Amino acid sequence: MGAAHEGQGYMTKAIRSPGEAQHEYREIRGFASFDDPDTLSYVDSDGTPNYELIRQTDEFRVLRRRLTTFIFPMTALFLASYLTFVLLSAYAKDFVSTKVIGVINLGILLGLGQFVTSIIITLGYARYAKRRLDPQRKLLAEKTGVEE
Repeated sequence: MGAAHEGQGYMTKAIRSPGEAQHEYREIRGFASFDDPDTLSYVDSDGTPNYELIRQTDEFRVLRRRLTTFIFPMTALFLASYLTFVLLSAYAKDFVSTKVIGVINLGILLGLGQFVTSIIITLGYARYAKRRLDPQRKLLAEKTGVEE
């Protein structure tokens, strides 16, 4: 070694690769790592999912959008039907007491309609989840490596 190199250590120092600097949730690895620098780790070494990173994936956004697309309209539908039933029962007593068959009146039918509405929404959700949510959830699990 020449005089110009005296005092300088030749040990390799692990530094972040350029791709790692932009992802704060990535495990810190050295530049000399054999791991693909563009692959993000969605699960740490203990097997715990990194939920913050998973929330940023397109697959999660699609899943969340599909869920809210169903939930909000169905919630509004149910609340509207229930509120209508309550308001009619409270302020339109003559209307709800209209006899339909024997002692059965509109109020009883509207009350039973609440059960029917709940059952229809539940069955609709089960069908929607099986067709639209479950495949997206499986896709997200495959991408992130999070076991179901």
